[in-house]
Amino acid sequence: MKIHLKTPLGVAKISGSEEGVSEIKILDESPQPSSEIPDVLLPVVEQLEAYFRGELEEFNLKLDLEGTNFQKKVWRALLKIPYGKTVSYLELSKQIGDVKAIRAVASANGRNPLWIVIPCHRVIGSGGSLTGYAGGLHRKKWLLEHEGALTQQSLF
Repeated sequence: MKIHLKTPLGVAKISGSEEGVSEIKILDESPQPSSEIPDVLLPVVEQLEAYFRGELEEFNLKLDLEGTNFQKKVWRALLKIPYGKTVSYLELSKQIGDVKAIRAVASANGRNPLWIVIPCHRVIGSGGSLTGYAGGLHRKKWLLEHEGALTQQSLF
């Protein structure tokens, strides 16, 4: 099953089944949001809406992930990054036990199928830069500010 959900950052496509949620992807185009939500996807919608209202910091959803063993290892590590915190690609590589796997970690991060739920937006460059993000750097910046991981720079 799949639906489209309007979020503050655009329309998200959500796919899943009885096995769990398999995809949450932010879209650059704006299809019409779904008017009916299947029961199986209702927890996803409710939790995403609570997250955007600032009422939810940790998701509790049944996940149905498809990927390589390495990708799943990286995604499990991403799930451990606390709300409002960031880690570098180097730190993430160390956490999964291979400091030389930075590029592979970045690639797995970019293939994350569950936008926001698996918080790939919390991974930044070693110098604190907001490097690459499949949803666009403006969305990554918004998400990190929403979680309090970045403070907005004052002009004065």
